[in-house]
Amino acid sequence: RTLNDFLRAQPEDARRFFLRRYWYAESVREVAEACGVSESKVKMSLHRTRKKLREFLQKERLWQ
Repeated sequence: RTLNDFLRAQPEDARRFFLRRYWYAESVREVAEACGVSESKVKMSLHRTRKKLREFLQKERLWQ
């Protein structure tokens, strides 16, 4: 539930990249090709989303 709450609050592109990469286990290249963006954009978005997720989980006291 917590992860769903976090993902719902993210921009559509970031959410799409995150789910394709970590739920469907697609490579960065596959995500980029499927979404019509550069690999660099996907990598940076994933980096930022992971950082936001870590902060969110710390706030929820689920990560130290």
